[in-house]
Amino acid sequence: MGTLSGSLSIANQAIEANQTGLQVTANNLANVNTPGYSRQVVDLAEQAPYSATAGLGGGVTVQQIQSIRDAVLNIRVGQELQTQGSLTSLQDQLNPVQTLFSASSGAGLSTAIDGFFSSLQQLSTNPASGAQRQAVITAAQTMAQTFQQVSTALTQQQAGANQEIVQNVGQANTLLGQIATLNNQIADMQNSGQNTGPLVDQRTNLINSLAGIIDFNTSSAGSGEVNLTTTGGQALVVGNSAYSLALAPNGSGMQDVYAAGTDITSAISGGSLAGLIQARDQVLPQLGSQIDQLAGSIATAVNTQNQAGFDATGAAGGNLFVPPPAGNVNAAASIALATTDPNAIAASASAAAPADNSNLMAMVGLQNQAFVGGQTPDNAYAAIVSNVGAVLSGANTQQQASQMVLTQLQNQQAALSGVSTDQESINLTQFQTGYTAAARVVTAIQNLTKLAINLGQD
Repeated sequence: MGTLSGSLSIANQAIEANQTGLQVTANNLANVNTPGYSRQVVDLAEQAPYSATAGLGGGVTVQQIQSIRDAVLNIRVGQELQTQGSLTSLQDQLNPVQTLFSASSGAGLSTAIDGFFSSLQQLSTNPASGAQRQAVITAAQTMAQTFQQVSTALTQQQAGANQEIVQNVGQANTLLGQIATLNNQIADMQNSGQNTGPLVDQRTNLINSLAGIIDFNTSSAGSGEVNLTTTGGQALVVGNSAYSLALAPNGSGMQDVYAAGTDITSAISGGSLAGLIQARDQVLPQLGSQIDQLAGSIATAVNTQNQAGFDATGAAGGNLFVPPPAGNVNAAASIALATTDPNAIAASASAAAPADNSNLMAMVGLQNQAFVGGQTPDNAYAAIVSNVGAVLSGANTQQQASQMVLTQLQNQQAALSGVSTDQESINLTQFQTGYTAAARVVTAIQNLTKLAINLGQD
């Protein structure tokens, strides 16, 4: 009877083990299309003999249910997601700027500048023409308004990037809190011997989402927990505690990002925050300064040349544009006409010859003079457009390269951790066969036990 009892115990353990295998296989198949799901396997092990004198095995036992994942591969995916987030947000910020400077669909600044100098050229053919003089004033107003439009668009784009930074920080803080909560739940379940796989998958998805926002370092904290820190070492998640990012205005009225009381704005190098900060604090201000330099230089050069001549009344010429601020700071936003009187255009080089066009020709010649940082107005504007294109082209190229790397890493993840319906179908058959065989053993032992009891009664 002892041998039959031991055999029955072994068979029952086999039923339970194969039943667990069937449940795990069914769960894998159910999650075949679930994003971030890591395939689970049942670790089976031979049980020690139930009797030291029996000399037989003790059957099978389920050691654990294990999720198949590679921690190093997960970190590499996270790092590439940080790169993707940075480049994508930079692209999103620069695409509208490129459109702004587009010759076909943009604000038309190049056309407005050319139109102003063209109107001067037209006036030079008949300096006494009131209609031509009015055309110059109109072209000057158009150029000034276009400069203002471009400056406003850049300022609005910068403000929009700043607002997105605020929103991104809020999203990051939400994710940090959720990761810390899962850390606590995973530690409790692991310490009680429960399967933590589903919660670890959830946490991995959250960490990947966080990687799309900001760069960070990941380290193991024991009991299944992970710690997250900024690249500068400031804590983001430690065990079950989350340390939120903070915002504070800087001298430019924009919001800087702080971690543990330290300004980390310039140190953020990954995630959407990095691209937004690069656009807000570097690319857009640089473009704004170049536009200011162009607007201020044109206004100053035209004013200087107009002052060198005489207007239609024979009086000394004055300013056509309001003199730009010192250093051309915000010159594009503030450029405006100093006068709307067509007679104020100093076409003549002599007070006695109001119909002379000598000074006007010198003003026309400004278009081909290198007075904008050593460049002509047209070349200076072309350099601005080229700068925008180069930055965006570089971001596009890097983004494509990064996407290829990310795809390769995700394919490796899928090969390792993903669910194969073919393999799970094989597992399903194996566990089903094992379950059926063990059940037959139980039936056979039960029959033998009944027979032994009946023989004992006879």
